[in-house]
Amino acid sequence: MKLEIEIAEKIYAVDWKPGESAATVNGTPVPIDAHLLRPGVLSLIIEGRACRIVLDDAADESELHIGGERIAYAINDPRSLKARRAHSAGADGPRSIRASMPGRVVRVLAKKGDAVEAHQGVVVIEAMKMQNELKSPKAGKVADLRVAPGDTVAAGDVLAVIE
Repeated sequence: MKLEIEIAEKIYAVDWKPGESAATVNGTPVPIDAHLLRPGVLSLIIEGRACRIVLDDAADESELHIGGERIAYAINDPRSLKARRAHSAGADGPRSIRASMPGRVVRVLAKKGDAVEAHQGVVVIEAMKMQNELKSPKAGKVADLRVAPGDTVAAGDVLAVIE
């Protein structure tokens, strides 16, 4: 599981597989032991330090409760529907269309400079023998197209930019 976690305006790239005893944080291996105590409560031992994290969904912002301290955080998981929706929210400025999973580009439905409507298909990728149409997050113009049919993409890769 690869995630970007933002804590106190600093971004940490985390790669961890459930059940493994180490995670990689910004390229550095870190010993970790994680157990879900109950929904929303995680017990962690990181480099020998124990902490209990309470994920507070009721708060306006996402917060970790570690000891008596509250720490705001944000998680960017390109596979998450919630993250993709948050990333595409709003109509101002350019918006990226990112690959939701690794795969191969099957078709490109719009070319650079084309006008597109919100939710119009732009790129089709094939993953696990299924084709997925990736759509424009807003009405606008295709400002940048970074893939062509046959290209292999990884989860989170920017495929196109809509202005």
